[in-house]
Amino acid sequence: MKLSKLLLSTVVASGLMAATSLANAAGEITVVSWGGAYTKSQVEAYHKPWMAETGNKIKSEDYNGGTAEIKAQVEAGNVSWDIVDVELSDAIRACDEGLLETIDATELPDGADGTKAADDFLEGTLHDCAVANIVWSTIFAYDTTKIKQENGPKTVADFFDLEKFPGKRGLRKNPKANLEFALMADGVAAKDVYGILETEEGVDRAFEKLDSIKDSVVWWEAGAQPPQLLADGEVVMTTAYNGRIFNAVAGEDKPFEIVWDGQIWDLDLWVIPKGSENKDLAMEFLKFSTGTKPLAAQASYISYGPARKSSGPLVGKYHNKDIDMGPQMPTAPDNLTNSVQNNFEFWADNQDQLSERFNAWLAG
Repeated sequence: MKLSKLLLSTVVASGLMAATSLANAAGEITVVSWGGAYTKSQVEAYHKPWMAETGNKIKSEDYNGGTAEIKAQVEAGNVSWDIVDVELSDAIRACDEGLLETIDATELPDGADGTKAADDFLEGTLHDCAVANIVWSTIFAYDTTKIKQENGPKTVADFFDLEKFPGKRGLRKNPKANLEFALMADGVAAKDVYGILETEEGVDRAFEKLDSIKDSVVWWEAGAQPPQLLADGEVVMTTAYNGRIFNAVAGEDKPFEIVWDGQIWDLDLWVIPKGSENKDLAMEFLKFSTGTKPLAAQASYISYGPARKSSGPLVGKYHNKDIDMGPQMPTAPDNLTNSVQNNFEFWADNQDQLSERFNAWLAG
């Protein structure tokens, strides 16, 4: 009897010690992204599986992009964000400014098919301080109950045609994408957009085109806003991130139509702010979330293309409806017919200057 009690107490004590050890070993990281349907896709495909596998915790926070908050934290020596989802031009700028930890791409896992990470990631998706997770695009969309689809806008020029399609327009409160759209609407070929924008005359031309609709614009900042602007009838068409419109259609049965003409496609990438106290744990999450299966899993929640080639064959249906996700991606051949790849070097070099002019233009 005494022996049984002794054995039982030993087992209980060992279990408590193991549980305590596990609790002590578990950590927490703060993962920052863009909110709404996009963050939800990351929570389902990355956060939950990683937490279940490792016992670690994730604190999820939202922001509206840019590097200002990362810079403020790093310069103050008080870094509370551990890993952040950023646009490519911001990743390049922040890396050049010494705001980010460097990332050794050789540490990234091989693809599920055995392909080395360096060969598995799409070209241009691995950088000194950043690893891409998705390909996304800025498109424009409209409500088919307000504008009949057969007579609806077909080109980016239609977005700027207030006579043919009267009503308010939604635009992101940022020069990026707006200047490119404006030039294409003004007749510049997609392949020539950045060559024109490199000139003072080209920038003037873009702002003159934006002038033509300025009084009819409703400005948005967060990615969740454009679908809401359409749903509320505040605008008849709006630029938006393609996945947000897709989610409104597939997840909420909204009568929205995407126009792919002139789409500006880009990458989002994970970065780790310099001085993160949880740098190693953040890196473990980065490696997990950019694996073949998690990237493919995310594509079942939102129509953003995975950054790994090995993920492509695993992309199937929308997670709860019979919708093939492949044709919904920015990288689908039919959607790339007249498209522009965001020139991260141009924006890394000119973001501050053009933002200053854009803000002055808004106030004028």
